[in-house]
Amino acid sequence: MAREWRDVFVVDGAPAGVSGSDEPTGTEEKRMGPFRRLRENLRRTRQALRSEIQATLFEDLSEQTWERLEEALIYADVGARTTARVVAELEQEATAGKLTGGEALTSRLTELLADIARTGDDRIDVTARPTVILLAGVNGTGKTTTAGKLAWHLTTELGLSVVLGAGDTFRAAAVEQLELWAQRAGARLVKGPPGADPGSVAYEAIAVARREGTDVAIIDTAGRLHTQDELMAELEKVRRAITKQLPEAPHETLLTVDATTGQNGLQQARLFSEAVKVTGLVLTKLDGTAKGGIALAIAQELGIPVKLIGVGEQLEDLRPFDPAEFARALVAS
Repeated sequence: MAREWRDVFVVDGAPAGVSGSDEPTGTEEKRMGPFRRLRENLRRTRQALRSEIQATLFEDLSEQTWERLEEALIYADVGARTTARVVAELEQEATAGKLTGGEALTSRLTELLADIARTGDDRIDVTARPTVILLAGVNGTGKTTTAGKLAWHLTTELGLSVVLGAGDTFRAAAVEQLELWAQRAGARLVKGPPGADPGSVAYEAIAVARREGTDVAIIDTAGRLHTQDELMAELEKVRRAITKQLPEAPHETLLTVDATTGQNGLQQARLFSEAVKVTGLVLTKLDGTAKGGIALAIAQELGIPVKLIGVGEQLEDLRPFDPAEFARALVAS
């Protein structure tokens, strides 16, 4: 699964940067850097889990072990359905003599959590010219920041040209923020006057991308409207404007979900996926919550792959989602 930015993007039918040459010296060390940051940023979730189950993991597996494990997983927002599946499988394996306590239980728990998180295709296909990536989500989930960081990684890691469409016309600060990111990433910014129709901005951004031969167009959208219905209607309007320019677009619709909202984030993902075709999730603010297990609940219950995660404010803290790495960061002591 994706560990590096050059692994998560698909260019011309293959992950970007894949070749027959050996990896350069020090690649593994470079890869461990992001893992250490992820592990540190998920410290609160991991501590919440281990404070509940550590006392029983090294004793005989009993009914109390399963109860405490169940409580810990639910507390971490892994979700009732996902928790029931994990605990039932562990208990069944223990009854059959395939599992003992201690490190064996920890290792098997990590494997099961990674399997649950691994759903769908977690890559981002940028083979179309231009590839249109639409970012959606409620206000405050980090859409604009994600758009800017994604543009930076596309230009820096892959050398692709990017147009940023400032479709959040309801929030002046969003346009200013995206303008700064565009300058930092060397991307082209398309914006309208204050209060402009978001659909018209999206339409123009793609028109510019097509006219200038740009590789990727990233469209930011508003997240704060008066009602949920109004938000969904506005998003659908933006999507229609995009298809008028490019019938097969958007090629990716990424939904940003704030991990600190817990199970409410799951409900947001469900509502948006019913309104538009969400192809992947960006789970943000994982560094600020003890409930990082929401990534597992979303993957299990909605079948939508988590493609990117945000674990901090720095550029390197927007990362491709790696299920195995994520599970290890959650459980490892």
